[in-house]
Amino acid sequence: MKIEKDKWVAIHYTLTDETGKQIDSSVNGAPLGYVHGRGYLIQGLENELEGKSAGDKFKAVIQPELGYGTYDERMVVEINRDQFDSSMGIEIGMQFQVMTPGGPAIVRVVKIDGDKITIDGNHELAGKVLTFDVEVVEVRDATEEELNPRGCGGCGGCGGEGGCGGDCGSGCGEGCGGDCGCGN
Repeated sequence: MKIEKDKWVAIHYTLTDETGKQIDSSVNGAPLGYVHGRGYLIQGLENELEGKSAGDKFKAVIQPELGYGTYDERMVVEINRDQFDSSMGIEIGMQFQVMTPGGPAIVRVVKIDGDKITIDGNHELAGKVLTFDVEVVEVRDATEEELNPRGCGGCGGCGGEGGCGGDCGSGCGEGCGGDCGCGN
């Protein structure tokens, strides 16, 4: 069976950056399972998986535009410490959610200089060329529940990194677990 839209796929992967430094891996653990074509993976990796079958092994080099995007300096902002809860200890690397005109977003603290805190709204892998070593473990028809997870009103599964993409409507707040990125 070939990987195509709405197939359930399980892969093992090792992700490295441009220098060869390992960023993440599923090897020696459970494979990553997802429903293909629903936006659960970065676009470049989904493109590379399209048409593959169980047992296929390959290397995919993903440019930033099809990964986590290009790095945008406009998403790096210096704010005053008084914008934070005074009881909150602030450290470099700390991540938190902020409300933006486009909805909630995750930012991280990248610099502290006295009362000035610099936050970065870029994904930590933005601007990076990523290399995936992939083994396709399983490809099968997705079940009805996998295609339409309970609590998400059929929005595509909420799958962690903002899987709703804002098109869940009112159904996503019903038991999503707060990880769908829809703000409910």
